[in-house]
Order: sequence, then structure tokens, then C-alpha cells
Amino acid sequence: MSYFRENIEKVEGYMPGFQPAQKEVIKLNTNENPYPPSPLVLRVLARINTEQLRRYPDPIGSKFRLAAAEINGLEPEFIMCCNGGDDLLRMAFQAFCDENRPVAYPAPTYSLYPVLANVQNCPVLEIPFDEEFNLPAKLAGTNAALTIVCNPNAPTGSFISVDEIASLADEISGVLLIDEAYVDFAQQNCTRLVKDFDNVIILRSMSKGYSLAGMRFGYAIAQPEMIAGLMKVKDSYNVDAVAIEAATAAIKDQKYFKENVDKVKAERARLTEQLRKTGFNVPDSFSNFVLAQCENGGAAKIHEQLTKRNIYVRYFAYPKLDDKLRITVGTPEQDDILLAALKDILATEPSQL
Repeated sequence: MSYFRENIEKVEGYMPGFQPAQKEVIKLNTNENPYPPSPLVLRVLARINTEQLRRYPDPIGSKFRLAAAEINGLEPEFIMCCNGGDDLLRMAFQAFCDENRPVAYPAPTYSLYPVLANVQNCPVLEIPFDEEFNLPAKLAGTNAALTIVCNPNAPTGSFISVDEIASLADEISGVLLIDEAYVDFAQQNCTRLVKDFDNVIILRSMSKGYSLAGMRFGYAIAQPEMIAGLMKVKDSYNVDAVAIEAATAAIKDQKYFKENVDKVKAERARLTEQLRKTGFNVPDSFSNFVLAQCENGGAAKIHEQLTKRNIYVRYFAYPKLDDKLRITVGTPEQDDILLAALKDILATEPSQL
């Protein structure tokens, strides 16, 4: 006998990237920043006291809202704190979708979206990307209650212009959630759209550019009326006191943040060039990872061989992705080890790939 709802029984849960227990590995599979968070984060963590732990945290994270609003040129009422970007996604599905209110998004994209849709038991309208991962024209005509565009897209690293996103927001009748978890590594973002459109929500993460993946902190940007509605479905205290302090310190240290982002971008360019020289087809990426296509279709085998060498990258056995590897941009030293391993694998086992 099952105690779960029928749709929960049927759903396959989201599968996060593998987290190896050993420390001496080359870990390029979950898009973590290879550099540590701002030193200011460690300072505030050292000052955390027992009273902060004994009491409940500020339920809306006012300190962070003020800091994030200033960075984005907005008022604090445009900001909502979240327990990572996934927390905002869950809220959006709960607030806008049900059995009669579908979600739509281009595919392939972040694999958590269909999981959340199935949990909420709402119809899913997946609109395929073309081979260049352009925004599908059909997305505007779905009449979905919630439309999600991951930009830059995961796991492709492709980017859709802000003007195209603005046109989509203008055309659709429902809510447009722009998942900008990786936008720190792109040239543009969609912040300005929240002033022009009351149906736009922007998701931001502190995991990637700010190196706080272990802290689980993100935030939403939207017009105050939209934020007020989302507040109704968030957990009572969805972000903890320690995370609020750490995230506030991180976002205030823009100099350190920009230096780290620039290092990742520079290494992304070098990694892309070297992978191409090795024989992979690698489109330009606007994120902190690259998507490398294996010309001989041996992505699964290469992934297996890398894992045996304690080098972890991400492989997706999905259409349009099963001949590719998603590789997080690491430090130059980490990437050199990866590149040497790839060259060795391709040279010694080409017939098995």
C-alpha cells in the first residue's frame, strides 16, 4: 500500500550531480565556482554568536534585501530571499500551476523543471530548441500559466538576448520566470525588465558567481506586487540567520566578485579553445561551464573513463545531449589535468568510443 499521491508515486526525483566523498579529485560536474567566497564572508561567519543561532532569523532577510536592491538599482520591495534558486522555482510552481494551469519552457534545459511540474501535477509543454538553441517562436503561443526561460541556459551555456526575452514577456499572458542562475558569467542580464513588466520574475543564485553553493542562498527580483504574492507561499523562515549574513557580505564585495568572474571567463575561453583543438565541438558559452560534443558520439564512454581517473564531468543521457559532456570551468591546473586525460583517452581507446 502506498501513502503517496499517484503523481508522486510516478515521478522520478531530480538527480543532482555526483558528490564524491574523497577530496583529491578533479570535480567539474556541478558548476561550482573553483575559487573561494569573499574573505568578508569568512569574517562574518567568525562573528556568528549563540544568540543569532538561538533566535529565529529575520523571515524576509531584510539585510540582504537592502544590499541586493542597491546592487541591482532597485528598491528592497523588489527582492525576495530564497533557500537557493530551487526554492524560488518550487514557489513559482506552487503559486501559478495546477492540473489546469500548465508550465512551458524550451528544451533541453534544467532537468528540475519537469520534476517540480510532476510534483505539482501540472501539464508540461516542452518546446524544442533548434540546433543553435534559439528561443523557439512557439513558446509565446502556449498560453501557459508559467513560462520558464533559463538564460544562460543549462546545460547548453547558450544565451538569448534581453530584447528577445522582453518580446516574450510582452506576448505571453502568464508569468515569465527568467532563470538567471548563471547570468554572472554573461554580458547582460534582464534586471531592467522587472520595471517594464509586472509578469516577470528573475531568479538569481549566490552559488555560482559568489561561490556559496554550500550555503544555499538565492533571490527573486520582481515588482513588489509579485513579490508580495510569492511571500504567501514561501516557508515561514526559508533562509537561515547564518546564510543571510554570509550572502549579504558576499554580494557587498563586488570587487572580489568581479575579479573571480573575470578569472572564470578567461579560463572558459582557454578551455574552449583547447577542447576544440583536442577534437571536440564546443559552442561559445555564456556560463561557467562548456558543453563539449564528441565527434564520434562516445560521450558516455569518455565520461566513464574520466570517472575511473577521479575526474568528474556531467553526462546527460537525453536527446540532443547524449553525445556531449558538460564540463565546469575549473582552475587552470584542474583543466590542464582534464585536458591531458582527454587526450590520453582519445589516443589510446579511440576504437572503444
